[in-house]
Order: sequence, then structure tokens, then C-alpha cells
Amino acid sequence: MGKASRRRRTSDDSGAPAKRQRTAAAPYVNRPFEGLPQETEWVAIREILPAATVAVSFAAGKGPEGSDTATVATVLPMAWPALRRADGTVLVGTQSGSTSGDPSRDLAAQLFAAAAAEPGSAVQHVPTPTVDSPRLQDVLDLDAPFEVQVHEGFDFWVDEQDLDDAGKESLERANESVVPTVRMAALKSAYWVRIGERTYIRLVLPDDEDTATDALARLHSAGESGLGDGTRLLGAFRACGLLVPVFEVPADSEPAVHEDALKAFGDRYAAALASAESLTADERRARSGLLSRQVTLR
Repeated sequence: MGKASRRRRTSDDSGAPAKRQRTAAAPYVNRPFEGLPQETEWVAIREILPAATVAVSFAAGKGPEGSDTATVATVLPMAWPALRRADGTVLVGTQSGSTSGDPSRDLAAQLFAAAAAEPGSAVQHVPTPTVDSPRLQDVLDLDAPFEVQVHEGFDFWVDEQDLDDAGKESLERANESVVPTVRMAALKSAYWVRIGERTYIRLVLPDDEDTATDALARLHSAGESGLGDGTRLLGAFRACGLLVPVFEVPADSEPAVHEDALKAFGDRYAAALASAESLTADERRARSGLLSRQVTLR
């Protein structure tokens, strides 16, 4: 009797061992925003911009019930994954951290969690997505406008709502931490930033990070990787499968004076990227130097 009972718990009618139904974890994705029309801007808002927002729209029948649009931000108060304002507006923070290894799935989960939250409440925990969870590529309207707005501070957190004294103090502290950032016009996803007494231009390249590194190595070997006199290529970040070169420019220079040089760099980079020649010995050395200065952002 006992043996038969144990057998029923561990096998099916055919006598084969019973299987537990488990949902597989979401796989790691090296280039999570690939397939989105504005991939480089998604990387910028998640990795290099201090305070920015962008409005997104859901594809018909794909978004959470009752929500057609949402606002994606760099960071929210207390690093919350998401919040829903009293008026029903949905906001998600891209820099709240990835729990699944696929930021696209994480952000989609945050959007749905915020839409399901009570108006006027914050979402402080989002279940970890699984392999069956939707990605941004599955739920967003990819033809809708996508225009990242860079802010001087985090006033967008509260919109027109009143804050108590503690809330005002918290907002002031956050605003003091924001470094001046300006979008450049010459190339897409290029941003001028002043940190302390030094000034930089960061550029998110749209190409595979290894291919982009080869192109930068060609330019660096030829002495053409900077943006003119008084500038230099410091190195690059690896972020979400893309490469983000960082140029140091004169500390007191303003964004506009670098537009022509940035456009010229873009032309040189495109030519280097198109080259089918193998890297020369000098270019391989330049590539090794660039790799030694690369930092992966996660």
C-alpha cells in the first residue's frame, strides 16, 4: 500500500517519472534593445544620461489594459522600478537595475506592473521575467515617435503635484547631483557632458561593439580618432552590446563649437567601418590599447 502510494506521487499512468512544470528563466541578451528603431537612444537613456524622459506608445492590443502610453525615464525616486501618478500616468525607470539579464524584458515587466498599480502609488518590486515574458519589441508601437528629452533636473518626478518639506529636500538633493548634459546635433545619440572641471562628448555607436572597435582602431592608428585640436579619444564603454566612445574636449568649450568636428568624425568612422581590409599591425596594437581602456556597463 505504501509503495503504491509513493509510486502514484512519482510517476504518471504510463509508469514514467512525473515532470514538474517549470517556466524557464529569461535568457541573457547581450544586445537587449536590438530591433527597436531607436536602439542607440534606449542605450543612452539607460546607461549615460543622468536625467531624461521619453514617451512611448503601446502597439494595438499589446499593452496593459487601460494604458495606451507611458513615460520612460532614466531614474525615479528611491530608484523605484516604476510608479503610477494620481492621474494614472505610468512612469518606469531604466536605471533601476536588471533582474533577468534582459533589460528589454525587465522594462516591459515594469510597464505592466505600473499600469496595474493603484493611482498615486510606487512600484517597489517587479517579479523577475521569464522566457515567456514579453519584451519591449513585442509590446511597443515601433512606428510611434521616440524623442528623448534631456532635463536639467528631476522635476519631472512630481509634475505639478505639491511636495511636502521632506519631498522638496529630497528633490533638491537629487537635482544637485545632475551633471550638465546637452544633446549634440551632428550625430545621433551624441551627448556633451560636463563633470566637475572636465568636459566630454559621449557617442553611442549603432554597430556591433566588436565591429565598432575595429573601426575606432583604424582611426586611432591613423591619428584621426579625436575631434580636433585639444581633444582626444579617452576610450569607450561597452553598453548593452554597443560601443560608447568618450572624447575629452577643452573644459571651457560649449557644445556648439564641436558640431562640425563631430560630423567629420562620423564621416571618418563610416569609412573605417566600411573597410574590408584586415587590420594592420599598427591597427591591431591600437585595438589592443582601446580594449584595455574599455569598461562594460551593466
